[in-house]
Amino acid sequence: MNTQNTLRQRTLYIPQMSYEGAACMAAAFRSIGVNAKPSPNGDEQTLELARKYLSGDECLPQLVVLGNFLKVTEQPDFAPEKTAFMLPTSNGPCRYGHYLPLTRKIFKDRGDGVMICSPTSTNGYKDIGEEAQNLVRTGWRAVIASDILRKMRNLIRPYEMQSGITDQVFQESVDRVQRALERQHVSHVQRLKELIHALEESRDAFRNVPVDRSQTKLIIGVVGEIYCRHNSFSNNNIIKLIEKYDGVAWVADISEWVWYTNDEEKVRIKDMKKGFSFQMLGCKLRQAVMHHDEKKMLDLFKKDFQGFEEPHHVREILDLARPYLPREGSNGEMVMSMGKALWAHKKGAAGVIDISPFSCMNGIITEAVYPRVSREHNNFPIRVFYFDGNQTSIESDLEIFMELARNYQKRQKSIH
Repeated sequence: MNTQNTLRQRTLYIPQMSYEGAACMAAAFRSIGVNAKPSPNGDEQTLELARKYLSGDECLPQLVVLGNFLKVTEQPDFAPEKTAFMLPTSNGPCRYGHYLPLTRKIFKDRGDGVMICSPTSTNGYKDIGEEAQNLVRTGWRAVIASDILRKMRNLIRPYEMQSGITDQVFQESVDRVQRALERQHVSHVQRLKELIHALEESRDAFRNVPVDRSQTKLIIGVVGEIYCRHNSFSNNNIIKLIEKYDGVAWVADISEWVWYTNDEEKVRIKDMKKGFSFQMLGCKLRQAVMHHDEKKMLDLFKKDFQGFEEPHHVREILDLARPYLPREGSNGEMVMSMGKALWAHKKGAAGVIDISPFSCMNGIITEAVYPRVSREHNNFPIRVFYFDGNQTSIESDLEIFMELARNYQKRQKSIH
């Protein structure tokens, strides 16, 4: 059976790692004829529904993703034979890699008959069908565009003179970018041209937001587990709280994780003694295309991201992490969080917040090493915030952290 044809007969729900990311990725799926949309927003019902099927040992991303899928089944017009859920998976020790078979078992036991789609490069994206390569390229552009729009919102909203204007421009920009991404039967060249035009219009709209930059803000780097740091429900809207206490949140992009996994692929190919092979050639060609698309889009925002530039290559982040967590002995988000925290320090941030699900291995390991990092960088403030789905207030803890960041910034100014 052609899975793509099956998908075309269903509505595919994309988990909201971030709203903008899920919306843009859904648009990429619509470009190949699949009716896709973001899964519902998280709320108390999300947690209530998921906890009926989970033991309590699962991490927060699984709780929220499953609960939001179950919310779909509660809708009056829910038709299981016309519904599909996308659930990416991963290798390695992270518990999230085990949640695909768990989710499939849960829905099988329920007898819903929904389809669980898990596109992955390891199986040649067989879940997608003949349009797989087109989706992969459009999906990559969706990741870059959503990263850009999120960053623009986070850099402008703390300075807005009228509350809500930046969020309005942000929503209009996400809608505009979706229209460019979802167009069917257009070449990659034409799609990129239309996407760049959409991003230019969005950039100009953001630039026209009335702002007041007379007050100095604290630049706070935000790293950590990729789902929790981007999903506002999971992290108790911590980005807006940072802004409330005169901060600007510089959140690690989703695209950097894609670059990290690509670089790990090259390392594995070399370890197999295939440095000169068609496999390596294919890897390098794919990365060249990705770099081309990314550069075209990011070049539009050079002025806007001045002072907030991302590394030219993911190995710059890995090299910064090496004295504390070398990639040869550590993998995944812990290495990326460590390196990106040091990148934020290097770029002049006043502090770094690491957002992790409660009991997450990555957060536990980085938390053990951060004190040394802080001591060796003039007591640079770094704090891990853990989240377990309980909507408890973190405001007092964050207020203390922001005061530490403010004092650190004053010390740095006195030194220079």
